[in-house]
Amino acid sequence: MAQATIGNSEFDRDTAVTARPGDQGVFDAHLSAGWTILRAVNGGYLLATAARALGQILPHPDPFTITAHYLTPSEPGPAVVRTDVVRAGRTMSTGQARLLQTDGAGQEVERLRVTATHGDLAALPDDVRTSAKPFAIPPYERCVGRADGPGVADAAAFSSGSTEITDRLDIRLDPRTAGWALGEPSGRGEIRAWFGLADGRDADPLSLLLAVDALPPTAFDLGLGGWVPTVELTVHIRCRPAPGLLRIATRTRNLAGGFLEEDGEVWDSEDRLVVQSRQLARVR
Repeated sequence: MAQATIGNSEFDRDTAVTARPGDQGVFDAHLSAGWTILRAVNGGYLLATAARALGQILPHPDPFTITAHYLTPSEPGPAVVRTDVVRAGRTMSTGQARLLQTDGAGQEVERLRVTATHGDLAALPDDVRTSAKPFAIPPYERCVGRADGPGVADAAAFSSGSTEITDRLDIRLDPRTAGWALGEPSGRGEIRAWFGLADGRDADPLSLLLAVDALPPTAFDLGLGGWVPTVELTVHIRCRPAPGLLRIATRTRNLAGGFLEEDGEVWDSEDRLVVQSRQLARVR
C-alpha cells in the first residue's frame, strides 16, 4: 500500500469541511466513526476539524495557539462549524469557531468552542534559546504496540472496548510507562510514546492537534480506568514538524476534586520541540 501524503489521507478526508454557499463562515463536516473512543469522537480530531475551517477564513495558514472548550460529547455524523474572524493583523490573525450537531429533537447542540491565533510558521525566525531537552525513550522497535499482547492491545484501545481510532494510529508505548496495561501502574502519571498515523502520512500542524490528544490518559498510570473526557485543551504549535515519527510525552502532577491536568510535549525527528499542550480532564 502506498504511503499516504499530507492532503491525501484518511485524516485529511475525515477532517474536510465544505463552505456553505451564501452563508459566510459556515462549513459542513461529517464526523467519522473512525476516530471514536467509547462511541465519543476524539477531542483532538474534533479540534483539527474546527481548525481546518478556521484556516479557510483567516489570512494566515497555521495555528500558533488554539484553545477548545468541550461542552457536550460529539457523535459520528453530520456537523456544522460556524466561524468568525475576531482580528486580522499583518503577521497574526485570530478567529473563533463553534462546532455543532443536531440532536434528536432537531435542535442544534454546541459540541465545542474554539479560539485560535494563526500565523505563518514558515516565516518565524530560526533562533532557538531553550532549556528543553528531548525526553528519553527506547527506540521504536523496543517499544510496545497492539501486536505485543492482549494487555497492550487493550491499552491501545484505551480500555474502551473500541478500537476504531487505534486502527488509524501507530502508537508504540515506552515499556516504562506501559505497566498499567498489565495491571501494574507506576503511580507517576506519565505516558511516553512514538506516534504516527497508521497510513504513514507525515505530521503537519493540523495532525499535531490530533497527536496531543491521542495517547492513553495519564490517569491510567495512576491506577484509574474508564473514560477521561477533556474539559479544555490548549495547544501551542512552535514549528512545522519534520517528516518522520513523533515522540510524545504527557504527564500529570495533580489529580484533585475529580480533575487532572495533562501537560504534553511533542518532539519531531530532528529533535525539535514542535508542540506544547495542556488540558484539563475529568476523571470518572
